[in-house]
Amino acid sequence: MLGEDSGLEVEALRGAPGIRSARYAPEGGEANAKLLGELRGVEGEARQARYVCELVLLGPKEQELRGTGIFEGRIAEAARGTEGFGYDPVFIPDGEEQTVAELGDDWKSRNSHRARAARALQAVSR
Repeated sequence: MLGEDSGLEVEALRGAPGIRSARYAPEGGEANAKLLGELRGVEGEARQARYVCELVLLGPKEQELRGTGIFEGRIAEAARGTEGFGYDPVFIPDGEEQTVAELGDDWKSRNSHRARAARALQAVSR
């Protein structure tokens, strides 16, 4: 059995939305708009953010293997791009100037927090 949970941690919000990332905006609300609104006027390092993913694999003999993936970056001033989902239009990975939504799904599949967690899990399962 494989389980996964991910969240976006924003420095200026003391780690929020974190594990509540999927439920960050009120019902029917838009999480990116809420996040950008809460960061209005926040500049520099306070816009730093990171995605964290934890994968847990439970084997048939009740062994537990874990893989963690961390994807560092910052929150953009405005949403940009059309690919991906969730916070991809506002998340700019370290070393990049484009958001994940602008970089595209192929780039994301190689570099995301989930991709990193999967590689970490694969490494410990050998």
